[in-house]
Amino acid sequence: MMEKRLRMLGILGLISLLSYTAMVVLSPLAYPGYDWLSMAVSDLSAEGAPSAALANQLNALFGPCGLVSIMAVCVGVADCKSKLMKLGVYFFAAMEWICNVGYQLFPWVSGAPASNPQNTMHLAVTVLVVVFSLASLVLIAVGTKKDQNKSLHVWAIVCLAAMIIGPIGTSLLPKTVFGLFERFSTFSAVVFNAVLGIYLMSGWFTDERAK
Repeated sequence: MMEKRLRMLGILGLISLLSYTAMVVLSPLAYPGYDWLSMAVSDLSAEGAPSAALANQLNALFGPCGLVSIMAVCVGVADCKSKLMKLGVYFFAAMEWICNVGYQLFPWVSGAPASNPQNTMHLAVTVLVVVFSLASLVLIAVGTKKDQNKSLHVWAIVCLAAMIIGPIGTSLLPKTVFGLFERFSTFSAVVFNAVLGIYLMSGWFTDERAK
C-alpha cells in the first residue's frame, strides 16, 4: 500500500512540466515586445518584468510538484542494484533543489547588467544547475545502459544531448536565437523530471529492485 502511494507521487513530475510549459507559453502575453527567439525564459519572471506576476502564478506548481516527485523517485530507487543510476537520480534531485532555492533567492533583475550582484548570483546558480544536470544524466545513461529495457537510457541520452545543444547554441550562434537554444537546456531538465515521475508511477524502479 505504501509503495502504491509512493508511485502515485510521480504524477507530480508531469504536473510540474505542465506548469512550467504554461508559464513559458502564456507569460509572453503580458510582456509587450517579448521575443522568445532571442530572450531568456528568466526574463519573463525577472524583477521589474511586466509579466512577472503572471509568470509566477503560472509557474506556482513547477517547483513544489517537481521537488516532491523527484524526492519520491529517490525513495523509489533506494534499493535498485545500479549504483550509478541511483547516484544520477540523487544528483538530479540536488539540481532540483539548487534550481528552486537558488532562483527564488536570486531572481534575474530586468534591465540590470550581468555584473549586478543579484544577477551574478543568478548566473552562478545556473552554472551549478547545468553541472549537476549534466552529471546526473551521464550517470543515469551509463547506469541503465545494460538494462534489458533501455527506454530510460534513451531518455537520458536525448535529454543530455538537448542540454548540451543549449549552451553550444547560445554561445556560438547569433543572439537573435539565444532564447531558442536556452529552451533546449531548460526544458530538457523539466522533461526528464517528468519522465522519472512516469517511470515511478509505472513501477519500473520496483522491477529494477527485483532483478
